[in-house]
Amino acid sequence: MKPSLDEKQKTLLNQFLAANNVTLSRETLDKLYGYADLVVETKEFGNLISPKDSEKFLSRHIADSLIPFIYINGMLDSSRTLCAQNDTGESSSPDINSAFSIPHSALTWADMGSGAGCPVFPLAIAMPNVKFYAVEPRNMRVKFMQMAKEKLHLDNLTVVGKRFETAGLANLDFISCRALSTFENDWERAKVGLKKGGIFTTLKSYHNVEELEGNPAIHIQKYNLPEEEQLYAFVTRGNE
Repeated sequence: MKPSLDEKQKTLLNQFLAANNVTLSRETLDKLYGYADLVVETKEFGNLISPKDSEKFLSRHIADSLIPFIYINGMLDSSRTLCAQNDTGESSSPDINSAFSIPHSALTWADMGSGAGCPVFPLAIAMPNVKFYAVEPRNMRVKFMQMAKEKLHLDNLTVVGKRFETAGLANLDFISCRALSTFENDWERAKVGLKKGGIFTTLKSYHNVEELEGNPAIHIQKYNLPEEEQLYAFVTRGNE
């Protein structure tokens, strides 16, 4: 079943976006659908996703991958407005992390262990002015992502076929991963590549991170996905 041709899947994704006050252009949605088709239909690089997950790729995996866009892009836009108000004397700007105070086009974002491209491909599609790096050591996954990048014309995305620790990426504004390891292990790997004031983000099941609640250095945003029973968590930590 092709996700882009499944009307229920498209409806679930669009309802999810609308519920989070997000409107994407037709071009952006078509690229997301095109990426979903490539993951589900491309077999030459091995089984990129299970048959069960293929049936809900848009509502489960694409929706989940867009969570950082929903929350962080909203913060970026809010900081622009607040800073602009401050310049006119109408309002004061809060103490915003330095990663939120620079133009979108200057932002750099690396994704550790990208696999077949979630969340980095949906993020690169949704935020074309941010420079993304998809970092993945497995050769077949790297070949798939390179092919998908070219087919989707994602000029803001670079595929790096290495482990993050040897990728040579540093002074980054954002580093992300999705269900890679424990939060502590992921943070230890990521923080060496972050600039001062940079942000680490990860997507996990809430039960795997609930013990982190109350840690003042860590922010947890709980969320639900369409037709999924479990509770998920978008977890961020700044590099002070």
